[in-house]
Amino acid sequence: MQSKKTLAVIGGGPGGYVAAIRAAQLGAEVHIVEKERFGGTCLNVGCIPTKVLIHTAESYRSLPQEAKHGLIVENPRIDWPTLMKHKQAIVDRLVQGVAGLLKANNVTIHTGNAILKKGRVIDVDGKETIRPDAIILATGSLPVTLPFPGHDLDGVIDSTDALSMDKLPGSMVIMGGGVIGTEFAYLYNALGVKVTVIEMLSQILPPVDGEISALLRKELEAQGITFLTGAKVLSAAKKETELEISVESGGKQSLVCDKLLVAVGRKPNTAGIGLEEAGIRLERGAVVADEHFRTNVDGIYAIGDCNAKIMLAHAASAQGISAVEHALGHGGGYRGNSVPSCVYTFPEVAGVGMTEEQTKAAGIEYKVGRVPLAAIGKALIEGGENGVAKVIADTKHGEILGVHMLGSRATDLIAEAAMAIGSELTVEEIASTIHPHPTMSEALMEAAHDALDGAIHWPPKRHVRL
Repeated sequence: MQSKKTLAVIGGGPGGYVAAIRAAQLGAEVHIVEKERFGGTCLNVGCIPTKVLIHTAESYRSLPQEAKHGLIVENPRIDWPTLMKHKQAIVDRLVQGVAGLLKANNVTIHTGNAILKKGRVIDVDGKETIRPDAIILATGSLPVTLPFPGHDLDGVIDSTDALSMDKLPGSMVIMGGGVIGTEFAYLYNALGVKVTVIEMLSQILPPVDGEISALLRKELEAQGITFLTGAKVLSAAKKETELEISVESGGKQSLVCDKLLVAVGRKPNTAGIGLEEAGIRLERGAVVADEHFRTNVDGIYAIGDCNAKIMLAHAASAQGISAVEHALGHGGGYRGNSVPSCVYTFPEVAGVGMTEEQTKAAGIEYKVGRVPLAAIGKALIEGGENGVAKVIADTKHGEILGVHMLGSRATDLIAEAAMAIGSELTVEEIASTIHPHPTMSEALMEAAHDALDGAIHWPPKRHVRL
């Protein structure tokens, strides 16, 4: 009788704990080592707490518009301490839920710092030793820090600090116009904070389809956010109780604010865990992993942010499942071309597959179908008509290459597009799929019709479109 394989996971974030549960389902003896709380960055200081705050912020921001529709709320205000308690309660409940799932699947939990040794050996705080048949590295990432003058002043914060402030600041400068910076800009502006975003590149949300990014910027500027693109923070200095930020933006200027949020990205968390001693190959701090997430050392895999392939929680979970299945001899498949990305502003942004810029650069002949959400009844009902659904398909077969959306519920709708791309569907197949009415999902169907030059609820292309 073949002995049961032993698998160990280092890190209990959305990649690590999912990998551990999947390994247990496949019959392995599973160990997981986590030094802090289960759920990683996403659950504790990332995806979940930010969305708790954004949900309340959006409700608060929308009240003046809803008043025009007949919903009158007198003297609304934000009770910040109560909102902080609500955020923490949700986080704590989900963290406890992860621990419960691991125990229910008979995963052995080790609390402490894991150090990798040669020969696939894990040392936990010098007190425990694990010698598994396979190891999954799921150590996550850390915020990038920049050593500009004044970076260590009181009032200069990172994304973790921004989720646990004692009170709302009056003003905030955000360094970085990527996903993290843009979401925080939307959040705090919606709560009444004066927000300025400084981005070095020429557009916010650099990985996002250019058309969608430009439309979102226009919407957020209309909400009151100031964006300085092609700009750089030079220094920060104390000015009485505030901060004075020196900025290069076509000439030097100064901004005064209560908080400077540094949100310039994240980096793999790979230092101090023995990777070099174990012989693991690194490139620019990231663990090098192949299509099955194998490292250069036999039996050791790397998933999620620590391999820097794509720093998204749901990607880490999918990679964890794939790596475990491969390690335990069950194949393992991962569709890296159909990983959706989301930005939780209002309007929401979601995309999957190739952007129009990427399609052009690849030299692919393509066509675009798009529909303004002003054509979608449910969007008008929800006050989200200032958006668009965009489908990119190859000209030869009509296969869907990318879908990009700006609008209400885009982050939910993108799952259909991800399945379409992963299944190599065509615009004809999406257009012929009957979508329920009235729903936001009709936008994808209408965009597919438009790619076939047959949009039903928008005028023909010879007319002005957007």
